[in-house]
Amino acid sequence: MSIADNLRFFQAQLADTSCRLVTVTKTHPVEKLQEAYDAGARLFGENKVQEMAAKQPALPADVEWHLIGRLQTNKVKYIAPFVHTIQSIDSLKLLQEIEKQAAKHQRVVRGLLQFHIADEETKSGLSLAEAQLLLRSDAYRALPHVQLTGVMGVATNTPDETQLRREFQELRGYFEQLKAEFFANQPEFREISMGMSADYRLAIAEGSTLIRVGSAIFGARSYGVAS
Repeated sequence: MSIADNLRFFQAQLADTSCRLVTVTKTHPVEKLQEAYDAGARLFGENKVQEMAAKQPALPADVEWHLIGRLQTNKVKYIAPFVHTIQSIDSLKLLQEIEKQAAKHQRVVRGLLQFHIADEETKSGLSLAEAQLLLRSDAYRALPHVQLTGVMGVATNTPDETQLRREFQELRGYFEQLKAEFFANQPEFREISMGMSADYRLAIAEGSTLIRVGSAIFGARSYGVAS
């Protein structure tokens, strides 16, 4: 099936849900991204800052760029002029750097708090207690150029549906607790980014509002291709 066919499949899957598709474009050349754009994709997710910064000028201006990989503070400046949402926020230090760089460009950058929900030490993210401590801090409240709009998590790479559901339910629970405690009057805080090519159906059933899908749209990744 073509990229367009695959996108139509996911568009049909999401038609009667409140979930949107983030097309994960990492390692794929801009020609494939343009093909996806022409087929209706508008939310593109990249893991690496350098790759996103290289591709962004070659794509139409209405692409909504999401950084979904781990972000080092010294690289925020390269995407601050255009990134829509940084899904991998895991520290106050990173939030403060996003604030600094977004302010330089007089814009607001959206962000998701990344939580550690997987039974894998290689996956990163906050605990609920760490997120609450961050959100209660005076330092967080002094960030007018960053807007938190929800949460993100990466589930365990496992075929065990019971475990996946438990992890997705855990992330949704974090979202609901933070919403009630800190964002009750902020309708913009509404995103739960969870679910990828192998487990998106379970994630949608558990309340995902953003699924991150790459291989099921583009096929095998072309490692080494950055533009």
